[in-house]
Amino acid sequence: MASTTASNVLEAQARVAKNKNEARRVRRGGRIPAVLYGAGKDAVSVTVDPRQVKRILHSESGHNTIFDLNLDSEQTKAMIVDWQYEPVKGHLLHIDLKRIAMDQRLKVSVPVLLKGEAAGVKQQGGILEQVLREVEIECLPGDIPGHIDADVSELTFDKDLRVSDLPHGDQLKFLTDANQLVAHIIIVKEEVAPAPEVTAAEAAAPAEPEVIKKGKQETDEEGAESAEKPEKKEKK
Repeated sequence: MASTTASNVLEAQARVAKNKNEARRVRRGGRIPAVLYGAGKDAVSVTVDPRQVKRILHSESGHNTIFDLNLDSEQTKAMIVDWQYEPVKGHLLHIDLKRIAMDQRLKVSVPVLLKGEAAGVKQQGGILEQVLREVEIECLPGDIPGHIDADVSELTFDKDLRVSDLPHGDQLKFLTDANQLVAHIIIVKEEVAPAPEVTAAEAAAPAEPEVIKKGKQETDEEGAESAEKPEKKEKK
């Protein structure tokens, strides 16, 4: 389930959002700009520590982590719902935070992890292919799982794993189509050996007819016989 331990705390400071120059100044100071909204309250521009944000994003439950957000006199439960990285160096540029009411259900996407060795791989020589890597669910914030484990040990060529087969309790409601394929066994394609290469000259040169070879040989023989016969002298 999503962790809500005391170690998951994000300290925020209010800021006045003006322009891009103001955002750059915040980043030069070692913090990043953010926006906090939700729970029927007005949106607030804040700054946060990027190290705390990365720790949350890299935790087991990732961006689905519910944490305590401290903002001046306000303390609320929150989630990271969007974030932007600088494309070259990978630094965090901005995040969006959402206030979370722990008694209200919400929609989130969680990863699906395959467990076990499939019979179709071990006994039939196939390959396990995971088609769907995350599913959308609806649940209370405190019931969000870090991931959903799916046992694939019984998968064979004639048996698939679908969303309806994923384990879950009554606290979770799957929003992804129940018939959606999650994983299956596929056949290993054999490589066909390429045909022997034929040079361009061999392919372009026409085959010489047999009759031409024979005629040429006869002509040569006749020429040789003519050369061997003595020339007859004309009688006077």
